[in-house]
Amino acid sequence: MTADNALHLRKMIGSNGLDVVKRIVDVSVAGRAPKQDPAIFALAMCAGWGDAETRRAALFDALPKVCRTASHLLMFTSFVEQFRGWGRGLRRAIAAWYNDRPVAELAYQVVKYQNRNEWANRDLLRLAHPDAAAEDRQLLYAWMADKADGRFAGDAPAYDGVRLVWAFERAKAMASDLTSTRTAGELAVFVAEHKLPREAVPTEWLREPAVWEALVADMPMTALLRNLATMTRVGLITPLAEATTRVVDQLRDGERLRKARVHPIAVLSALMTYKGGRGIRGSATWKPVEAVVRALDDAFYASFGNVTPIGGRVLIGLDVSRSMTVGCVGGVPNLTPRVASCALATIHVATENDCTVMAFSQTFLPFKIGKGETLDAVVKRADKMPFSGTDCALPMLYAIEKRLDVDTFVVYTDNETWFGTIHPDEVLRRYREVSGRAAKLIVVGMTATGFTIADPNDSGMLDVVGFDSATPNLIADFARAPARAE
Repeated sequence: MTADNALHLRKMIGSNGLDVVKRIVDVSVAGRAPKQDPAIFALAMCAGWGDAETRRAALFDALPKVCRTASHLLMFTSFVEQFRGWGRGLRRAIAAWYNDRPVAELAYQVVKYQNRNEWANRDLLRLAHPDAAAEDRQLLYAWMADKADGRFAGDAPAYDGVRLVWAFERAKAMASDLTSTRTAGELAVFVAEHKLPREAVPTEWLREPAVWEALVADMPMTALLRNLATMTRVGLITPLAEATTRVVDQLRDGERLRKARVHPIAVLSALMTYKGGRGIRGSATWKPVEAVVRALDDAFYASFGNVTPIGGRVLIGLDVSRSMTVGCVGGVPNLTPRVASCALATIHVATENDCTVMAFSQTFLPFKIGKGETLDAVVKRADKMPFSGTDCALPMLYAIEKRLDVDTFVVYTDNETWFGTIHPDEVLRRYREVSGRAAKLIVVGMTATGFTIADPNDSGMLDVVGFDSATPNLIADFARAPARAE
């Protein structure tokens, strides 16, 4: 798929590269993609294969907007070498990326993201040769190029902008001093005082509960969700511990959830992983703390306010066949297609103004979900429905039979998309003719097994193969987009 899409993208760059650059920036800045990698890859193609105007726009207008962290910049570098050499334009653009950032912000970036994709900041510095007029920036560049000559080894420097670098170097020197609980406490104080990010903390320190306690104070919500298991495993999060209370309070902080724009599915993934007591990768295990499990459950419902509604009249087709109870979604243990689809249906009911949920396999029946109903209750009710196969045409057939006004049909299934005597795309077109509405169809196959339901020539149909926390926003974006003439 990557190779096919890259060829398609190359044709687009050749026909109108400036529009491609603009779209890349729009998608990246709005956070509409689950990861930055594809946008950075596409931008690298524009910087290498576009005409002179496209290359200039990619390197000098788009690069600082799309590559907002040093990690992004290093990734861009690993991509762009596939499409071009290190000419004057690329060197100037990389130099500008470093020169245009305030020293303190740049210091944070290069300490937190020292290398990615076999590239390091010092490599880019040596290739781009950014000029540094101010002494604090000169000192930072010298450190990045391994030419600081011990100037960060003594007392803290006079320049505030580079103090984080000094703290990072001091932390590495102190790492070997970890000999007692008292020393671990001193290291934790150092982390808190200098606000070291987790990536800047020596690995030896990350076995200490006290150090994790210092990190929790300023830890972003998404990082907190990712590190709950580690903090439990090292002994920071334990039943009735004061640190556990602080973590629970943060998880239940609705304002923090809102500012972090954490989607309920991301919280649900964290809940199922933590509650399962084992990691997605590796052999790490931990004993879940019940207070954290309950806080994650509360956070799931509290994060409903972060969801962007689809809008209009929505009909949800919920596959309740037995195959939905096996397998896992997104590699998350215990997050079966049944649980994930019921969670999404619950979220839709809570956030949409006009939403009807129906259960289907070979038949189609109402599946009423009350606002405020718990996910456990919805899953238990789905488990009791005796169904077998999967006919994805049923939602549209039902809407035709009942003369329903529907703007968007959303079907949640696993990977079994058997259909009966008529293909779902044909039924959708028939529904459009009968109702006079430009209805859309989105079919989500949650277990990432290849299938084909949507007509690729119909801009009102979408197949989603696989699932992650960004999928609901993708669905909402697609549903709200104006219909295009075929």
